[in-house]
Amino acid sequence: MPDGPYSDAQIDAAVESLSDPERLRTAQDLVARAAPQLQHVLATALESGGWFGSAHDEQVRAAAEPEDPGERVRAVATLVAEETRVGMLVGVAVGYELARELQSPSKED
Repeated sequence: MPDGPYSDAQIDAAVESLSDPERLRTAQDLVARAAPQLQHVLATALESGGWFGSAHDEQVRAAAEPEDPGERVRAVATLVAEETRVGMLVGVAVGYELARELQSPSKED
């Protein structure tokens, strides 16, 4: 039994459909129109989730600290990769909820 409203097969099929350039282009157009508002939602979610703030500042300082340039580059690259993953995960959650909002009947309709 699936954990949510969609089975693994349904999720796999939906992700596969995003490989269709036209479908992806439509999604990109929607995101581009909503980008400023979505950026604010994403920033708020990251901040309220504790991803930024003093803990983040400490991670930046730690990545910049090593004297060995190679180690510093690795530390910064790791931090960037981790932040990218977190941003993507939060962004997908925001996108998922945006899609649900757009599909639900509006009180203004």
